[in-house]
Amino acid sequence: MTPLSRIAVLLPCYNEEPCIAGVVTAFRQSLPEADIYVYDNNSKDNTAQVAREAGAIVRSEIHQGKGNVVRRMFSDVEAEIYVIVDGDGTYDAAMAPTLIQKLMDENLDMVVGSREETEAKAYRRGHKFGNRFLTGMVKHLFGFGFMDILSGYRVMSRRYVKSFPIISSGFEIETEMSVHALELRLPVAEVATHYGVRPEDAPSKLNTYRDGFRILCVILGLLVSERPRLLFGGLAALLALISFVSAIPLFITWMQTGLVPRFPTAIFCVGTMLLAAMFLSFGWLLHAVTRARIEAKRLAYLAQKSVAQGNLRPQ
Repeated sequence: MTPLSRIAVLLPCYNEEPCIAGVVTAFRQSLPEADIYVYDNNSKDNTAQVAREAGAIVRSEIHQGKGNVVRRMFSDVEAEIYVIVDGDGTYDAAMAPTLIQKLMDENLDMVVGSREETEAKAYRRGHKFGNRFLTGMVKHLFGFGFMDILSGYRVMSRRYVKSFPIISSGFEIETEMSVHALELRLPVAEVATHYGVRPEDAPSKLNTYRDGFRILCVILGLLVSERPRLLFGGLAALLALISFVSAIPLFITWMQTGLVPRFPTAIFCVGTMLLAAMFLSFGWLLHAVTRARIEAKRLAYLAQKSVAQGNLRPQ
């Protein structure tokens, strides 16, 4: 059986040779008691070798995509507290003890290091707007949320990690992690952290439009799976309104003449109202399925010990 470490630092990496040694060293200084794992995702440079020489435990994931790497990390690594952070050197390793202390003191399941831009070039063009748009959408859908759902710097409890059924395969994993916590109403918090600029010889792997579109699709998919009553109920209301408005002239004519001369319009009104009833039924049926699935996730979550129950103490 894999030994259970107290703190594990998880660094998903793809072509991070220029940065990874510095990131490993920084977290070794910040968290000397932690085990530092670098998961190499088919890098075409010497990321794995450089990370190993810097003192990290290096493993690999052959399936391309950050979500696939995180899934493998969460499955393989056994720890009480997990620190996951991008290996590009943009996040402040010195903040890790603060994030961990908050997790322990308040018995939380996730603390997000929300990015605080201190340099003008830290965010690429369009990323800041996209982050605000997606963050606002999640907050609107779930009633509450984080200030930065796309942050790659998070501290999590074992209870959270081992009960999280990851579906995403790419950069949309942060959105899924945030929504999972919001869906189960887990105790979470945010702490502002410095967000720096990537080195010039280590370009970002993010594509503003492609990855933004993928994240948007994930949110819409989550709307279908997590808020079906809201989605299908809204569609049902819209169709019912269209049917009602279209039927007003028919009703007036019928009151005046006792006849319904426009049969196509009448058929349209009836069909639209029937479709609205179907959508409403779909919403309620899927809502029942969603409730059952959330209950199953909650039971899986409760089967794990919390940070407090793990009897952890700061060192």
